Amino acid sequence: MNTTSNTVPIPAGWPVTEEQARAVQDELRGRVVLDEPGPPPGTGRVTGVDVAYDDERDVVVAAAVVLDVATLVVVAEATAVGQVSFPYVPGLLAFREIPAVLAVLDALPCAPGLVVCDGYGRAHPRRFGLASHLGVLTGFPTIGVAKNPFTFSYEEPGARRGSASPLLAGEPTGPEEVGRALRTQDGVKPVFVSVGHRMSLDNACAHTLGLAPKYRLPETTRSADSLCRRALKETTPSEAPPVD
Repeated sequence: MNTTSNTVPIPAGWPVTEEQARAVQDELRGRVVLDEPGPPPGTGRVTGVDVAYDDERDVVVAAAVVLDVATLVVVAEATAVGQVSFPYVPGLLAFREIPAVLAVLDALPCAPGLVVCDGYGRAHPRRFGLASHLGVLTGFPTIGVAKNPFTFSYEEPGARRGSASPLLAGEPTGPEEVGRALRTQDGVKPVFVSVGHRMSLDNACAHTLGLAPKYRLPETTRSADSLCRRALKETTPSEAPPVD
């Protein structure tokens, strides 16, 4: 297995205000591709990405873990350390995470295949969560698998693994399905799956089930979360980018 690391500063011209960030979302949202099925479930490689923060040092660590889909064996992994690039604002979380996530994907020694984000794609108030933002910037097929439904409503899916129900946004013209509540284990709370880019919702759910044979969360999320927490703990002050 290959392990690499990368360090990333805040990109030049990165948004610094809420108004600037929303303008970027508005510009990029129109580039999201929703009419492709994405890679077939059960084949190829899939990569989980996650981030962790040290607020005292204004540091963010991103991790990416590549798994072989058929075996769920780790093929490669990478970490990246960066300066927090945007204040915490609900609905604009991607602007805190994208620079480090882009750097960690660049650090991988192989193509990531499908990228699974611990968060949202279209299940976002502006229909442009981290998974969508990352997909548009990289061109990779992406999905979001979140632990909670954000601001959206859903009916409880059936108790058996694989049961699902629509995650709905209350639009003026009627409810819109922005994702699905998906039961990945019998009797366990559902996860919330949404399309990011170049992926159908049916296949996003199928991939999520395949990646969660034993636990509620997919192995991509579990592996990336463990790696980025470990990397954050091991990051020394000298490794953290300086704050201007």
